[in-house]
Amino acid sequence: MDIKELDREYIADTYSRADVLFVEGKGSYLYDEQGREYIDLGSGIAVNIFGAADDVWVNAVTRQLSKLQHASNLYYTEPQALLAKELCERTGMKKVFFGNSGAEANEAAIKAARKYSTDRHNGETGHNTIITLKNSFHGRTVTTLSATGQDVFHKDFTPFTGGFVYAGPNDTESVKKLIDENDCCAVMMELVQGEGGVVALDRQFVMDVAALCEDNGLLLIIDEVQTGNGRTGELYCYMNYGITPDIVTTAKGFGGGLPVGCVMLGEKVKSTFTKSSHGSTFGGNPVCAAGALSVIKRIDDELLRGVRKRSEYIINTLSGAKGVVSVSGLGLMLGIEPERPAKEVAEECIKRGVVCLTAKNKVRLLPALNVPFDALEKAVGILSEVLAG
Repeated sequence: MDIKELDREYIADTYSRADVLFVEGKGSYLYDEQGREYIDLGSGIAVNIFGAADDVWVNAVTRQLSKLQHASNLYYTEPQALLAKELCERTGMKKVFFGNSGAEANEAAIKAARKYSTDRHNGETGHNTIITLKNSFHGRTVTTLSATGQDVFHKDFTPFTGGFVYAGPNDTESVKKLIDENDCCAVMMELVQGEGGVVALDRQFVMDVAALCEDNGLLLIIDEVQTGNGRTGELYCYMNYGITPDIVTTAKGFGGGLPVGCVMLGEKVKSTFTKSSHGSTFGGNPVCAAGALSVIKRIDDELLRGVRKRSEYIINTLSGAKGVVSVSGLGLMLGIEPERPAKEVAEECIKRGVVCLTAKNKVRLLPALNVPFDALEKAVGILSEVLAG
């Protein structure tokens, strides 16, 4: 049975797949059908937060799987309640809503912001515009594509959901102007624009936007779908910036490999969702919640120090190296701008046993947070050789 042929025959042609079939993995190593080993610097696009088939995560998931795989949100389940408690205690947020993905988490955040605004205006609708940033990415549903500030995504699926306007990243005056010109309810932004090229926002700009939201009665929504769960060297990326959001969304590494998304609601919006105002059949599924709880409990100070140490090593090694134009990003969410096309670099790396990703014109690195140093050094050495041409 030729799996690649079956894939091409029966799966919708939405992905440009690399010519490799992965069949198993352990930690930061993946293996194809011929047993060839690869060092994984992509972790399933920031999902396999402790690498492939991590023992602690596998045990947590299989224990729950053998007890109860699903019950629906019509009933109480232990893993979901414990996970919500852990998140609120670690972040200071007040309430949590669980979904299945980052796009769903961002949809829920948008709904929460608009309902909060309607409630605040005594049921009067229309105060619903949300400011996002150009070059952002918030998901692939019709509404989250509309929230995404890239023209390339605003075609083919019209009409898109209205109510979004786009400010320039690191342009405080642009945000002020949009607040003045629109009846806004929130600002929504990624602090490191991942799909937009792995670009971290300036600290002063982020603090200015937080202050503008406070001064104008707007909610601040931080999209941590990719940046969250230790990826940038803090539990959540906003903690690097010294701000307190009203709403935080996350997914990807949150579940460690299972599909789960989360919206964390702060003091202002903790009571916005009421009975039947939102819902999800699978959200907070006991097995996914058990996996996520295992992940969050292991993101401690020691792990985060390790993330920062690994980040420093990659940045110091590749900054100014032959064939490298620039290095951007934060923590273990890094973008390497090469002199040659990024896609060519990624393709050559995989031929040499290193898995990396691309974003815009950059090679994107999203390794497991605990990637062993010897594996990291070997992989970065191979990447350096490929970059140098």
